[in-house]
Amino acid sequence: MAIITYQNLKKLLFKLDPETAHTLGGLALRTVGGIGACQRFISDKLYVDLPVLRQQIFGRTFANPVGLAAGFDKDGDFVRAMPALGFGFTEIGTVTPKAQPGNPKPRLFRHVHEEAIQNAMGFNNKGAWHMIQQLKKLRFFDYPIGINIGKNKVTPENEALKDYETLFRAFADYGTYIVINISSPNTPGLRDLQNESFIREVFRIGREITDRPILLKIAPDMEPEQAIALCQTAVDAGAAGIIATNTTVDYSLVEHPESIGGISGAPLREKSFELFRAIAEKLHDQTLLISVGGISNAAEAYRRIRTGASLVQIYTGLIYQGPTLAHDINTELIRLIKADGFNHISEAIGADWK
Repeated sequence: MAIITYQNLKKLLFKLDPETAHTLGGLALRTVGGIGACQRFISDKLYVDLPVLRQQIFGRTFANPVGLAAGFDKDGDFVRAMPALGFGFTEIGTVTPKAQPGNPKPRLFRHVHEEAIQNAMGFNNKGAWHMIQQLKKLRFFDYPIGINIGKNKVTPENEALKDYETLFRAFADYGTYIVINISSPNTPGLRDLQNESFIREVFRIGREITDRPILLKIAPDMEPEQAIALCQTAVDAGAAGIIATNTTVDYSLVEHPESIGGISGAPLREKSFELFRAIAEKLHDQTLLISVGGISNAAEAYRRIRTGASLVQIYTGLIYQGPTLAHDINTELIRLIKADGFNHISEAIGADWK
């Protein structure tokens, strides 16, 4: 019944501008998160917390491996609602040192036939100060939270390190982990920072400031050899993990692309998987891996897990499949894990390389 209800609701939502629909979704989540009884009732239905999926990562308990990718909750406004959607963790941001409006509208587009989104938002967010105020409200909310950080649009490339240093200092004592985002296609020059010199220096700065685990998120639009080299550089510099991948600027993946932004969703699935697989083959036994990009069902999530992902993230699939997606993936993951003769998800992680 829930699926039918969402599919009917989706017909109405998809008649709205995508950004307006996103705003309405955020208001609904804020309502759920703000009413304890409502949150508990929905969480009891959708939140999967069973020993077979539970993991200790970064010193915290992740009840299940399915998280919400960065980009939806840019300011940390909806964290309390995440268990009600079935997520084992969430990643907030991308947050920049100063608030910024993002790129001109329209900047968010649907490709309904391909079940894709094209996003040219441009790190629109309320800035680090606002997010810190939101995180302070969560002091006693025991839930894994990643903080995705990026530079301001107006910050020149040669001063980008200052922005990341500012953010490391701001969030040194917050969240479960911090993600360095230098892979979004929507901030001019940002992807140019995907080079070994910058990666070594930004991790050096981060490690001097905070003891929080720091991860690197990479783009899918590079050759596997380059991606592996950059990820190895990050691990050698102290990265606690790699997140692969961000959105793609390969506009050939959809029939009628816009000329701006990055594409996420089903068309990204194989491109993201193939790069993740190349990285995992080299690094699965060296660092924690999180896979994101085109995951919309348990079979795909399990493919990433067997390839080396300890955690997976979804976003666009949620828009097309509905609010029970994380629950549905987790429930089916348990069946898939047991069907392979495993007793715990840890046995399935990287099984393809064993």
